Amino acid sequence: MASDFLSGDATSAAVAGGLGTLSAADGYTLRYRRYRPASSTRAAVLFLHGIQSHAGWYDGSCRFLAARGFDVFFVDRRGSGMNNQDRGFCTGVGQLCDDVVRCVNHVRMHAKGLPVFLAAISWGAKLAVATLKRRPRLVDGLVLVTPGFAAKIGPTLRERLMIGWSFLLWPRRPIRVPLTDPELFTDNEEWKEFLRQDPRLLRVGTARLLMTSVFLDRQLPSAARRVDVPTVTFLAGRDRIIDNERVRRYVNGFAARDNRVIEYASAHHTLEFEQDPTPYFHDLADWLTEHARAPALPNSRIG
Repeated sequence: MASDFLSGDATSAAVAGGLGTLSAADGYTLRYRRYRPASSTRAAVLFLHGIQSHAGWYDGSCRFLAARGFDVFFVDRRGSGMNNQDRGFCTGVGQLCDDVVRCVNHVRMHAKGLPVFLAAISWGAKLAVATLKRRPRLVDGLVLVTPGFAAKIGPTLRERLMIGWSFLLWPRRPIRVPLTDPELFTDNEEWKEFLRQDPRLLRVGTARLLMTSVFLDRQLPSAARRVDVPTVTFLAGRDRIIDNERVRRYVNGFAARDNRVIEYASAHHTLEFEQDPTPYFHDLADWLTEHARAPALPNSRIG
């Protein structure tokens, strides 16, 4: 539960498999949590988190998948989570997409020929499809969890103008991320308290990061036609952050023939934070198990 994270910090991940690092193209150190199966491995899964969250939110699902035979890697985006250097900053879409590719290459090295799946949560889904636009055969399947393709909440007009001017004149200017209310993520009181106390939640980004989000939005229409790997999308019926109908229309435009949508009618945005998240855990593990039986795609590694 949430109290375990508040008291244990990274210890829970270390017990499950450990913490690791890899180097980005510019030498930036990316930290990740790894959850290894106790016995045989079906496939590997690389997770991307949302704009404010980090790998520490998702210990439950990662442990569940590891118990089902998946080698799980959950990377913290640069400037987020365990990555304290240049907090809330990136240079742009290209840098973040290159980070994802390097993370996939790192996971493939450990997977040793097994399928590799990319799982992206909320804002991370925009980054995932932008990456697949550049490298369509990078992974063997795509998991999207309450993906941020169509947001109900965004910056005010004043904030948008401030972001635009700051991007040009002061790209590292700290700006509030417009998702500060824990009620947006869950109705579970323990998890809401966790969010209020979480020292690694990204409450403030930079103008450059927030403009990168805008640039990712602009890439979404053309990116959809490049997503041709098996895909599953998980939606929360009571999501206050994401417009589910617009998301459904968007994912229906994927090139993938194997394209499934699963919705939990009473759930809130962060499925991990439901009173009982196990239906989602089971559905996720079942989809991965089904698709792990398919042959892995040829390695799409780039330097």
